[in-house]
Amino acid sequence: MEAEGVKCLLFPGDIKNDSHCEGLVEKTVHEFGKINILVNYAVIQYVRVDLLDISSAQFEEVFRVNFFSQFYLTKAAVRHMQAGDSIIATSSINAYRGNLIFMDYSATKSALTSFIRSIAQSLSGKGISANSVAPGPGPVWTLLIPSSFDEDGVEDFGQGGLINRPGQPSEHAWLYVMLASDESSYMNGQEIHINGGDYTSS
Repeated sequence: MEAEGVKCLLFPGDIKNDSHCEGLVEKTVHEFGKINILVNYAVIQYVRVDLLDISSAQFEEVFRVNFFSQFYLTKAAVRHMQAGDSIIATSSINAYRGNLIFMDYSATKSALTSFIRSIAQSLSGKGISANSVAPGPGPVWTLLIPSSFDEDGVEDFGQGGLINRPGQPSEHAWLYVMLASDESSYMNGQEIHINGGDYTSS
């Protein structure tokens, strides 16, 4: 991004820590003077087929990274946001239908979906929108894939569905841009599914 002339701020730290999240928001406001758009995207996942293999420590860690961090960042950012500003989160199709191997991960996405719909109602009087994107159940190729699956799982990843291949982050990026722009001025509390044709219902 910096090669394209965009100024970036990097804040190493632990987003499971509320003080760190508050601090990085305050540092951003100090540097740029304001926050117009908050895109929450932080996630971890562990393959566990058996519920008994999910430790309490893992369950808490997954919730702290995937959900608590978004609560911390959103709460900190809203203090500096005004009418016309946008909050965008990343949920998942797994919020609606669950996932055998990502039980705790799926639960965090359900929590996030409800959180976004709720804060959209809370912030509507201030003119701040909150929406989320729900990628499919695994057809999006990210760095999580080779770190989550064995060689066979990586090779088969994204097969099936109507398009029969993994989606690419670049095929999702436009949606985040749209939600951050005035083109989404009549959208609030929405969760938009982009999943290569995987059917879902809630």
